[in-house]
Amino acid sequence: MRALLLAAGIGSRLRPITETIPKCLVPIHGRPLIDIWLDLLFGKDLIERVVINTHHLASKVETHVKASPWRGRIDLTYEPQLLGTGGTLKANRSLYGGDVLVAHADNLTDFDLAGFLAAHQSRPAGIALSMLAFRTDDPRSCGILELDERNVVGAFHEKVREPPGNLANAAVYAVTPEVIDATEAIPRAFVDLSTEVIPKFIGRILAVETSGFHRDIGNVESLRLAHLQFVPPSGHP
Repeated sequence: MRALLLAAGIGSRLRPITETIPKCLVPIHGRPLIDIWLDLLFGKDLIERVVINTHHLASKVETHVKASPWRGRIDLTYEPQLLGTGGTLKANRSLYGGDVLVAHADNLTDFDLAGFLAAHQSRPAGIALSMLAFRTDDPRSCGILELDERNVVGAFHEKVREPPGNLANAAVYAVTPEVIDATEAIPRAFVDLSTEVIPKFIGRILAVETSGFHRDIGNVESLRLAHLQFVPPSGHP
């Protein structure tokens, strides 16, 4: 399988840090976030290649990636104007060749990639995408899931005032070509995956809950908590 790592965001909630550092290069315990992602995706040879989109401070991301030990397995794609998560998925379809793992590079996680992909491969009939889920300490800032007895998503509540639980969308997906077809059915370049595409597949989404660490580092407080709570993988400081 191949992967799409979404790394083009401006990171407005992390200013002033992101005025000079792209969000995906913000260091966690001294390591740029994107390096943690690349080690996770490539470390067990479960992902063949990774597409990384760029926009904000793109030259810094490109310079960093070109020095990565994984550089021979990475495809960089520059967006002069942001395409949104679904728009980027659509624009790079020719680079996937089938099902694709889609992940937001502004999340810090150590989820079980092998277990997630295995769950996707053995998903119930009719499931169009698998979604990593996690227990959040701030449900109002997340997309909260309601599941049936098969762990299939029956309802999705995007950042509502009174969320019905704390099981949240972790913004890591394994999507089938049918989901990419749905992005192509929207006749414009900018498409948001979570608000415009995923709701169309309610009842056809498998939720796979992670027991590992998962946090969006999109604001200063989340970044602070990440430094306090995240335990780096063995072999790294």
